[in-house]
Amino acid sequence: MAAKNLLNLESVSKAFDIRPLLKEVSLGISEGERIGVVGRNGGGKSTLLKVMADLEPADSGRIAKAGDVTIGILSQVDHAAPGALVREVVLGDKEVHEWARDSLIREVLTGLFGGFSDALLDRKFADLSGGERRRVNLAKLLVGNFDLLLLDEPTNHLDVEGVAWLASHIKNRTKLAVVVITHDRWFLDEVSDQIWEVVDGNVLAYDGGYSAYVLSKAERARQQSVEDGKRNMLIRKELAWLRRGAPARTAKPKFRIDAANTLIANEPPPRNEAELLNFAANRLGKTVFELHRAAIKAGEKIVLSGVDWNVGPGDRIGIIGVNGSGKTTLMRSLTGDNKPSAGKLVTGVTVKLAFLSQHLEELDPTWRVLEAVEKIANQVQLGNGKELTASQLCERLGFTADTQWTPVGDLSGGERRRLQLTRLLMDSPNVLLLDEPTNDFDVETLTALEDLLDSFGGTLVVISHDRYFLERVCDRFVGLLDDLAIRDLPGGVDEYLELRSNSISQNKESGEKSKVSTVAQVQLLKKEIAKLEKQLMKIDAENLRLQKEQVELAFDHEKLSAVMKELADVEDRKSEIEEQWLSATSNLEGLTN
Repeated sequence: MAAKNLLNLESVSKAFDIRPLLKEVSLGISEGERIGVVGRNGGGKSTLLKVMADLEPADSGRIAKAGDVTIGILSQVDHAAPGALVREVVLGDKEVHEWARDSLIREVLTGLFGGFSDALLDRKFADLSGGERRRVNLAKLLVGNFDLLLLDEPTNHLDVEGVAWLASHIKNRTKLAVVVITHDRWFLDEVSDQIWEVVDGNVLAYDGGYSAYVLSKAERARQQSVEDGKRNMLIRKELAWLRRGAPARTAKPKFRIDAANTLIANEPPPRNEAELLNFAANRLGKTVFELHRAAIKAGEKIVLSGVDWNVGPGDRIGIIGVNGSGKTTLMRSLTGDNKPSAGKLVTGVTVKLAFLSQHLEELDPTWRVLEAVEKIANQVQLGNGKELTASQLCERLGFTADTQWTPVGDLSGGERRRLQLTRLLMDSPNVLLLDEPTNDFDVETLTALEDLLDSFGGTLVVISHDRYFLERVCDRFVGLLDDLAIRDLPGGVDEYLELRSNSISQNKESGEKSKVSTVAQVQLLKKEIAKLEKQLMKIDAENLRLQKEQVELAFDHEKLSAVMKELADVEDRKSEIEEQWLSATSNLEGLTN
């Protein structure tokens, strides 16, 4: 049975001012299709989604939607009604008994937030951070009854685990159609069975995920000979890495294997490891960073304790961990900004460090792009005889000859980040520390950055949630698993995810055992309380009997004395049992509250 057609675009055009973003575009989306959208920033990707969702009117053409099709869209700007609570945004007016038993809602809230509670659901949306708002709006879409989801950068603010969960969740929703814009190429490979490239107002379709897109694009370039030399070289280099360094990625894409193998037959590896290591050793010596029995704090929180760690010349290390695990704190300790609270850090005397933080320092908005770079240096030495001028390096990182004269104040956030990275590289460092360097970069810029880092002969330490970028530029991985240690990960990101999964399962089992143990304790306490209450009833009855005897024997002093002694013993036993009852009741309240 043919898949149901959900949405069609017929000869759709859209322009802003005089710049056309979409030109006579015709596309169709069917039930269950998974489509990834790539292209340069500002090229029209977000506009395409807004036109499909009827949030932006097309200048011409026709958009046809099946009458009963429901469409949900996640835009780059997260918003909600003023004063809205998280539960109102995600669950609407559903009652607790309606959503609490819904397995889909439980799965989404657990996957995106690690669980759900009244404390989470009762928070105001306006009080959330940018990352939390993104997760809330994503949760709203995933629990909704939509036929088609249009997702604009859904992986922003998600860590490696969150991205892996989202990919798995989408793959399991077989009837759900998804169109996704993302710069996360691993995510594209996982969920997409088709890639749309938005370029020069056109939308070119490729079968398969990102790997297939790279291979098909290289083949198309070879056959048509229309790509310029530099872009063709980058695509071929990326292709060589995909085929040599990550063969598992190329198992599912639909492309001609023979043609792909012909393309890379004489292509060298992306990096000459021996050459780079020799260059690094010559410039850096034997010592870069050494931590000896170090303890590192983030504020008052201890994130690492008793750590021995060595970063050597030519190392290319990726640091992986959940948000808040101390990755940035560790990197700032290497820079000397955050001193170890115990132990020591040894830094090599030849180290010339450059640190790209998540919070970029301000640039003079009146500077031109090229001027801002040339204020650092006019030329940069990459090593092994490779040299770039300031203008050439700008061009490598996406600043064309025209945009190099753009005032810094007119740049977007992503462009400023690129400019700051360019300035860091112009200072000829031999150690690069990069904290989330890929934020706001489009796929082409990421590819250019990876190619540039291939030539970097120094030591590289990277924090990134972009799994593809990490695997592409790093040769070694370490993980922060909230156990106060730095753990080597020979198996890379896959090993980290497995360790995290095992840890979560163990904590869950421990929690379940604790829950079972608590239930057993509650039952025992209830039995004990019932037993004590029966004893108190018997004592009260005996007490009443003795009091009657006391009245009857008022004039028999010997018998009255014996009864009063027995009555005192009964009162002592009652006090003792009442104390036991109070203790058991207090313990029961502690377990059940």
